[in-house]
Amino acid sequence: MPSAAHRVGTREEWLAARVALLEQEKELTRRSDELARLRSELPWVPVQEEYRFDTEDGSTSLAELFDGRPELVVYHFMFGPNEPDGCPGCTFAADHFGGAVFYLAERGVTFLCASRASLDDIVAYKARQGWTFPWVSSAGSSFNRDFGAFTEAEREAGTGFNFATARHADELDLRETELMALSCFAMHDGVVHHTYSAYDRGTDALNPTWQLLDRSPSGRVLPDGWPGRRVPIG
Repeated sequence: MPSAAHRVGTREEWLAARVALLEQEKELTRRSDELARLRSELPWVPVQEEYRFDTEDGSTSLAELFDGRPELVVYHFMFGPNEPDGCPGCTFAADHFGGAVFYLAERGVTFLCASRASLDDIVAYKARQGWTFPWVSSAGSSFNRDFGAFTEAEREAGTGFNFATARHADELDLRETELMALSCFAMHDGVVHHTYSAYDRGTDALNPTWQLLDRSPSGRVLPDGWPGRRVPIG
């Protein structure tokens, strides 16, 4: 909630402060555009593993998940094989995905979620939440783990989440732990390439509620228990 002690000023004072802030916002926008360009210039890495996914249309390869489009964006939804429900935070994020699927497809990008939960559990949770975006099961494969580590040694050990920069990254075992992430892929000459991944706060931009809160008077102040699930469990 807004602080009762927050500074109050005149319209002229606000305008002067707002113009000064605008210069910093413009610099951030320019820097964001530059980062987007640098992301697009990352080297592409051919994917050697033969990953298989359970989908509502049957068993599918990573290449088939592209659905005929040249690019694929996968949100790693935290829903493990031994968990009764999807992660509340990922559920919060996923409430925003539905509208993007159409527009991304028009741009040649297939979007979907992937989790290690069984397909039956995914379909049930998806129906309960009222979602329509594609969501596949990567159960039985190392897909989730392989795109959450930095070096080959860390990949084999199951550690290194967020390029070993996350708190307690060396203590996390991605062979057991499900963690949120975003992975991007490109198809070229019939070969799937891994192009980009982001973790933790790197996925913030996917959620417009965060962006709106950052511009609200009180900002990103999170009370205990928030965000809850839009559709209650049980």
